[in-house]
Amino acid sequence: MSQFPIINNVVYKDFDTLFDIHPVTRKLNVLVNEKAVARSVKNLVLTNKGERPYQPFLGCDVRNRLFELNDRFTEDEIIDNITETINQYEPRAELLSVFADVKPDQNAADVTITFRVVNQTQETTVNFFLERVR
Repeated sequence: MSQFPIINNVVYKDFDTLFDIHPVTRKLNVLVNEKAVARSVKNLVLTNKGERPYQPFLGCDVRNRLFELNDRFTEDEIIDNITETINQYEPRAELLSVFADVKPDQNAADVTITFRVVNQTQETTVNFFLERVR
């Protein structure tokens, strides 16, 4: 028996939401650790509250802010909504920073989220352009 405890590395796995099939194993592709948490963070930000059945409070509602008057508080509200949502619904991510650049002429925002996966030391950045579809 060793005097040092055995530390198991935690591995986070999620299905790929594209539901692609691996060409060799013929199974669904799996996202692991940083990629899994990054996809989850992006899905949380893109989900509106009330959009998921039986989970009415899950989501971020930042799309509703895209058509508001562009003042100095709009970016702060988007950043606050994203920060609150990730801290509440994604325990695997340790949020480091959120940046939003609102583009009022396009009714869109350029969002950059930097976080660290709980069992990792490497920082991960998710960057996407949030725009109104309809």
